Amino acid sequence: MALVTWTLIFALVIVFAFFSSRMTKQTTQENLHDTGFAILEFGRAFPGEAIRDLHVTADGNAVFVRLHDNKAGFMRNMRSHYACHLIEPGTVRVRDLPSGQGFSIEFLDAPFHNGEFTFASAEAAAEVSLWLLGNYIGHGDRDIVAGPAATS
Repeated sequence: MALVTWTLIFALVIVFAFFSSRMTKQTTQENLHDTGFAILEFGRAFPGEAIRDLHVTADGNAVFVRLHDNKAGFMRNMRSHYACHLIEPGTVRVRDLPSGQGFSIEFLDAPFHNGEFTFASAEAAAEVSLWLLGNYIGHGDRDIVAGPAATS
C-alpha cells in the first residue's frame, strides 16, 4: 500500500513539474504576441474609445494605438496583462533613435512607461510618431496653428 501511495505522489510531482516548465517556457517565448488580447484589454480599460489602428513594437512588449478621434494610446505588456494608457495632448516628449526604426518616449504624466521603442520597420515608427505628433498639440492650440478660417 505504501509503495502505491509513494508512486502516485511521485507521478503527481512529475506531472506538476512538466506543466509548470511548459508554462514558464510559454511566457518567455519571443514570438508570443497576442494583439487580440491587447485590443480586449484596451477595450476594458477605455470602453468609450474606438480603435482605428495599432502597431506592435519589434519585441512585442508595447502596442501603440490610434483611436478613432485621432487620439493615441499605449499598452505595455506586463506578462499576464497589458497596462493601458491614454496619451493626453502635451504629455509626451519623443526623440528619434539613431537606427531610425524607433524612438524614445518620455511620458510626463506616467514616467514608469518611459523607454525606447523599436519597430520592425522605419515606416511603422514614422507612422506612430505622426500619431503622437497629432496628439502632441492640444485641441485649443490646433485652432491657432490652423489660423482663422477664410471668409469670402
